[in-house]
Formats: sequence, structure tokens, C-alpha cells
Amino acid sequence: MIAVTGAAGFIGSCLIAELNRRGVEDILAIDELGCDEKWKNLRQLKIKDYIEKDDFLSLILDDDISLRKNISAVLHMGACSSTTETNCSYLINNNFKYSKILCKWAIENAVRFVYASSAATYGSGASGFSDEHSLLNSLEPLNMYGYSKHLFDKWALAGGALNFIAGFKYFNVFGPNEYHKGSMRSFVLKAYEQIRDTGKVRLFKSESPDYGHGEQLRDFVYVKDVTAMTLFALERRNVNGIFNAGTGEAKSWNRLAKAVFSAMNKEPEIEYIDMPDHLKGKYQYYTKADMRKLRNAGYNNDTAEFEEAVRDCVQNYLQKGNYYHS
Repeated sequence: MIAVTGAAGFIGSCLIAELNRRGVEDILAIDELGCDEKWKNLRQLKIKDYIEKDDFLSLILDDDISLRKNISAVLHMGACSSTTETNCSYLINNNFKYSKILCKWAIENAVRFVYASSAATYGSGASGFSDEHSLLNSLEPLNMYGYSKHLFDKWALAGGALNFIAGFKYFNVFGPNEYHKGSMRSFVLKAYEQIRDTGKVRLFKSESPDYGHGEQLRDFVYVKDVTAMTLFALERRNVNGIFNAGTGEAKSWNRLAKAVFSAMNKEPEIEYIDMPDHLKGKYQYYTKADMRKLRNAGYNNDTAEFEEAVRDCVQNYLQKGNYYHS
């Protein structure tokens, strides 16, 4: 059985959908459903059981024999993913402490462990975007979320866990199953809603002389591509360490906005607005995944062409209100 934490979340639910598409239904879904709408991501998925995240951890701490016997792998996608969360203690408990306990249990019980890190760990990008372990300690995240993820990466490296597990630094992922994420939704969904409701898109003005308005650059990657990368590592116990999960290309926000307009068969109308104070000094102007390490590990799939991926997301999911399922 494969245990998936964050199962009702964006990437977690898409991973289960892809596992279902491959014929895998022996899945233990783990999450904290709370009061939002993410439970809807699970409705069309085939799973064996569902457990709340704290209950799951209690079973592990109690050394539950049935879990040790039945779980062959853990896809640890569960975390507080808000880049604007200001309670660092909350982030440490959810993203660092919980991950350490689960990782230790997995290694001790020979359970395959694949986890979600984040490109937020790279901070401004001043140290580059290489996923080589020798560069890990030079990174300086810009926000508390990135720091909490970076702490686990460093812990896994220092203790030797990275010899047995795989982690992915997801870049700017977009796709279906984000409807519940509020302000943390990808810009593809936000842009779609803005265009639908107002006929135009708002982008942050640049405060850097190196970038024009809307010309800030990010590595936008389709969720279907990152699920393929993640499951590649799940299926290969010899693929261990930290890997980037992106396209290896940097695209501007202007290009992304125009791709959404095109997918909706509308002419672009872009308005540039001031960057809010809470993002100043914490904003990444440029990200671009160095994908050589994953390629050298044997991953040969091409990522989706950018405009086609945006079109697929908008036309086959967002406009129809569809969820990603097998």
C-alpha cells in the first residue's frame, strides 16, 4: 500500500489520480481536511482508506504493526504551503518536525520515502538553482515557508537520510485541483478568474531595474509533469537525494498571462499594480530549475510545451470546473 500525505491537496491528489490511471488503488490517503473545500479533490479518486494526519502519526509512534507490514511507500506531500504564513512555529511543526518523524519511521522500516521540498528554498536565487547537495547549505530562503522546507532538506543531508530517500524541489506548479487554495493558487487559475470576471489580468510591477513590469521570470511547470517526475523516483529505490522538479526554462508573467488569454480566446489586457508591502524583499524575480541531476538519474520524459499545458489546464479543467482524475 502507498501512503500519500497531503492527499487532498493539489499535488497529492494529482499523484493519486495518476496512480489510479496506472491501475494502483491500494492507497492510504492522509490529510487534515478541516473546513475548506479540498475534500472535493478526493471524490473521484480510488483509495483504500483515509486517515487524518495526526491520527496517522500517532499510529506510527505507537509502532502499529499493520502499518509496518502493509505500507510499502510514502509520498509525503503534506505541509503548510503558504508562502505568507507568519507563524514560524506552526510551519516548523508541520513541515519539519512531522517530516522528520515520518522519514525516520520509513527508513527504519525499509519503506520507500519520497517527499516534497520547494523551490522557495532557493530564496532570491543568488546562489543559483542547482540541486547539488554540496550547495545546499549556501541557500538562504526569503520566507518562513521556504526556511521550514530548507531545514528538513539540511537535516536529511546531515543525517545521511538522503542516501535512502528522494525529495523534489517543486518550482511554480500549476494545474487542476487548486480550487481550494485561496491566495496560494497558481497564477493560471487566478488569471483565468480575473479574465472571466473582469476581462483583464493584474500583474505586480517590478521593483527591480533588471526586470520590466511583468517580465519577472519563473519556471512554470504543469502538475502532470511533476507527478511523472515524482512517480519516477517512487518506482526506483536507487534514485535518491534532492532533485529539482521544473522545466529548465524561465518564462515571464506576461507570457503566462497571454497564454491564459489565448486559451480563453480573448485579446490580452494587462494592468500592472504595486507590489504589496508583505511581499517586498521576499519576492523571487527569477527561478529556473537546473534539471541535469534528474536527467542524469534516468528521467527522460519531455515536459509539456508551455502554451499547450496552459491551454489544457484552462480548457479541459478550469472552464469546465473539472478535477484531475484517472
